[in-house]
Amino acid sequence: MRVLHHVGIITSEKKEGAAYNEYLGVWLTDIGQSPNKIEWLKFEPGSIMHELIQKETHLAYIVPSIEEELKGKNVLFPPLVCNENLTIAFIEEEGIPLELMEVK
Repeated sequence: MRVLHHVGIITSEKKEGAAYNEYLGVWLTDIGQSPNKIEWLKFEPGSIMHELIQKETHLAYIVPSIEEELKGKNVLFPPLVCNENLTIAFIEEEGIPLELMEVK
């Protein structure tokens, strides 16, 4: 079962408080600071993220198993272990990217 976690919105300006993820090539805001669970993303040229992720708003869901969620799906970005508690991946559904988050 998917549980909505946040909405990621693309911006052309770096938002105040954004942190840079060098590996992904993106500036990200902390959703914990947003009462509406918005994550602002500003991608830098050369980002490794799929073009659809860089151009379209995404919905992020916590899922029990990323591997199960990826079966038969259009995978835009394969699983990435962010830390010992979080693995993410992106798929495409209904023309938009969805971020899948497995939290341990």
